[in-house]
Amino acid sequence: MDEDGPQACAVLYATGGTTASSSPAPDHAPDSVPGHGSDLGSGPALYFVTATTTRHGRALAEPDARVAFTVQRDGQEWGELTGIQGRGRCRILAGAERAAGWRVYAERFPFVEQSDRLRDALERTTLWELRPDWLRLIDNGQGFGHKEEWQRPEGRRP
Repeated sequence: MDEDGPQACAVLYATGGTTASSSPAPDHAPDSVPGHGSDLGSGPALYFVTATTTRHGRALAEPDARVAFTVQRDGQEWGELTGIQGRGRCRILAGAERAAGWRVYAERFPFVEQSDRLRDALERTTLWELRPDWLRLIDNGQGFGHKEEWQRPEGRRP
């Protein structure tokens, strides 16, 4: 995997995968959150919407909250399974950063812009950015259990 990890994110989003975001609190079960990744700046990023009033939204909004996530295409056979596991930190986007993140999200999910009702609802919902500091690509197509890992270089902030 290359230094910034974007190849992993490119593979991740080429799969059209579902992101399962795991909140940091031990009593919270993982929740599936549709998300999209990009490499707009400081390494790979995932963008997703969820309200801060949800269980996982409250947990993600905690200061210095660490998160774990997986992304994979639904309906894969185990022998060809490809997906990504990762860890990182989330933050809420506002202002110009939210506008830039929203463009990335809407490009990945064009049906959002095609429905006034859905677009209006999601535009009122909190937009998050998740910056991974560790990624593991799993690609059973290259052999069962094939893994490649990437970690953000020390001292390099997202």
